[in-house]
Amino acid sequence: MTTPLMSLTWTDHVTGRQGFLVVDRLVRGVASGGLRMRPGCTLAEVTGLARGMTMKEALHYDPAGRYVPLGGAKGGIDCDPQDPGAYDLLVRYLRAMRPYIEAFWTTGEDLGLSQDLVDRAAAEAGLVSSIQAVYPLLDDERAARRRLADAFAVEVDGIGLDELAGGCGVAESVLAALDRAGVPYVGTRVAVQGLGTMGGATARFLTRAGLKVVAVADVKGTLANPEGLDVEALLAARDAYGTVDRAALRPGDRELPGGAWLSADAEVLVPAAVSYAVDAVNQAGIRARWVVEAANMPVLAEAEELLAARGVVVLPDVVVNSGTNAWWWWTLFGDIGADPDEAFAHIRRSMRALIDQMLARAEADGTTPRAAAHAIVTDRLPVIAERFGWYG
Repeated sequence: MTTPLMSLTWTDHVTGRQGFLVVDRLVRGVASGGLRMRPGCTLAEVTGLARGMTMKEALHYDPAGRYVPLGGAKGGIDCDPQDPGAYDLLVRYLRAMRPYIEAFWTTGEDLGLSQDLVDRAAAEAGLVSSIQAVYPLLDDERAARRRLADAFAVEVDGIGLDELAGGCGVAESVLAALDRAGVPYVGTRVAVQGLGTMGGATARFLTRAGLKVVAVADVKGTLANPEGLDVEALLAARDAYGTVDRAALRPGDRELPGGAWLSADAEVLVPAAVSYAVDAVNQAGIRARWVVEAANMPVLAEAEELLAARGVVVLPDVVVNSGTNAWWWWTLFGDIGADPDEAFAHIRRSMRALIDQMLARAEADGTTPRAAAHAIVTDRLPVIAERFGWYG
């Protein structure tokens, strides 16, 4: 792949903080990718995330589906989302990005930002919607927008369907890998970094499949219990940022240092919080057989090489956490309705097919799952470009 189609840095005139927008590619004149807010966010980080979005869109291309892949893009703001001025900064960023969002960048929640917050700030910035650039591609805009709004209004056991879609995809990725290895679900141990939208939903689905979540990390530290944590109680006790109220802990639950999740005695490790969480140094403590990237870019390249050398399989983010983005478009374009059972079934079928294809390709080529995912995308991109148009 070549350099991004567009890359810009914005400096806020009030605080001096910076924000970024990278459009990796346009397909049918539109690109898709969320907006994150975190302290230390950089242009290089957003560039990598935008490239990942191009891959995620291509991976979910189904010639028989109504949803046709878009290009990849990403936005980022260098600010702590809990900063008192964070919301006003978000509004100013969206106001500055308004021409791009109106014309070709569809965006939504990502690390540090909820969809409700993005929607509220977008309205204040004068936007119709954070995804309005895709509206001209819809057969029936009114019906499509109503379908998506209905889906966002659905709750399953007190948690929004939109918050569960991505975790369903991550969990199905784990289950597909276990099935290929002949490992039973019941008793398989999992450690999760982050109990926000993605990590919380992943822990819920895996627990309900029979796996045992033995460690969970949030900003205050790691919670652990070798007999299994009460995931539902922890989910009920977390705040909007995924931090668990320690009053919900049971006898036998332990509080450990923040990095203890990495070396948990578990078969599956799910980094679901921040980028660059696993580096060449701390990877040495990982005892898991699989590292499943629910977060974007959580495992650095040099760490992945070292993990692969000792037989640890890294399932890459471009496949594993692609379910959220795909669910949005499947719903908007009409491949699925505002029904949780239909949504979960569609996500599971699609994610399992992708994981199986990726792992089979990795075995056949004698390479890593990430390299196999890149090879699959390389095969698909020319088909998408020829059929729908490609810019960048």
